Amino acid sequence: MKRAAVGKSKKKTEETDLEIPDQIQKELDDMGGFDALAARIPEPSELEGKSKVYNALSDPLRLTILYLLKDQPLCVCVINRFMRLAGSKLSYHLTILKESELVEGEYHGNWIIYSLTEHGRKALKCTKRMGK
Repeated sequence: MKRAAVGKSKKKTEETDLEIPDQIQKELDDMGGFDALAARIPEPSELEGKSKVYNALSDPLRLTILYLLKDQPLCVCVINRFMRLAGSKLSYHLTILKESELVEGEYHGNWIIYSLTEHGRKALKCTKRMGK
């Protein structure tokens, strides 16, 4: 594969000692420079929250749980009917989903009934679009 010749900007910025390709430098200048680019990065707390959600969605077992909860709330015993996991392992995965605010659990007597949150529904819709 051939690489296209790319001109390099002789302009060195104050922020770096790097030579930047002309096209990239032009686009950076057009958008307002390094400060404008930096302003587009979400706050660390927002990035951390997104990371938790993406981590939760990265495991096929947790995705299975989300799909089980898509149509109706369920208790652990029904979820585990499909998952066939040790109780501690299922609890671990449910905890990750709860901490990511994708599912919530509500006590009904001795039972905890799990359901998708609105955030969980949106995340599940996104996974459907990504899988195509």
